[in-house]
Amino acid sequence: MTKTVIIEKFGDADCMQLVETEIGQPSAGQVRVAHKACGLNYIDVYQRTGLYPLQLPHALGMEAAGVIEAVGEGVTHVKVGDRVAYAAQPPGAYCEARVMPAAQVCPLPDGISFEQGAAMMLQGLTVEYLFHRTTPLKRGDTVLFHAAAGGVGLIACQWARSEGITLLGTAGSDEKCALAKEYGATECINYRNPDWPQRIKELTGGKGVDVVMDAVGASTFDGSLDCLKPLGMMISFGNASGPVPPLNIGVLGQKGSLKITRPTLFTHIADHDACQAMAKHLFDKVLSGDVEIRIDQRFKLSEIADAHRALEARQTTGSTIIEI
Repeated sequence: MTKTVIIEKFGDADCMQLVETEIGQPSAGQVRVAHKACGLNYIDVYQRTGLYPLQLPHALGMEAAGVIEAVGEGVTHVKVGDRVAYAAQPPGAYCEARVMPAAQVCPLPDGISFEQGAAMMLQGLTVEYLFHRTTPLKRGDTVLFHAAAGGVGLIACQWARSEGITLLGTAGSDEKCALAKEYGATECINYRNPDWPQRIKELTGGKGVDVVMDAVGASTFDGSLDCLKPLGMMISFGNASGPVPPLNIGVLGQKGSLKITRPTLFTHIADHDACQAMAKHLFDKVLSGDVEIRIDQRFKLSEIADAHRALEARQTTGSTIIEI
């Protein structure tokens, strides 16, 4: 038996339940992982509320780190006793142990702790695909990154600095802006100031940025388009403030032949080899010291509702982990 967080209906943080569930042996292509820590991400909120629908009842949680307890037939890249971390489908990481597909479970280097592994996989792999797999970026380019003091944002600030890319950030308070600058943002603007798009244009000498990376969604989308230079790329990869309304595609032409994409991490890591290569790139960034995984909040599995409430209220900075 293992303790697992599930939902039987969509709703607020109180709809999550901590229950005892059976855990069996892995089938072909699967592993059983005993968790040491789990991560917390906004996608968990989207799934809990039904914005990203699940077949109910369903367990929640998308990333964790732990130790392999058993492997199914055909699994060769990890073995019993290995330290591992993952961000992967299907949801179900909020638990003490689970059986799951092996393809996206990644060997965790000894120099990275279980807590770091649990905090970094979904957020760090997201930054990896944003900077290396979505649109060409080179040293000297400028990106606008929203929510720059969050878990993804602080990794992105450091990643940009390590690649010679100028990152202009936004965040929801002056304190968060200062934190983003500490971690590598060239400048960071409080987006509660309605003039933030104009400030971005001023910082770029009126030219605009090459790329916008936006996981905030509805409240920042229109302003983000106004921050792009002609032929710039808008990457919308989340919607913490709500879904982006339907777009008149002609607006992209009017604003300078802009490009737009809505990628997901799980498309990028669906291929086993690509996933493992992305994880190695992330691990190398951390082991080299280019990226520090900052963990600012810790909750117990029994406190998962409090963790979700803190995330939704934008009371968190850096990464949050669930201790097992």
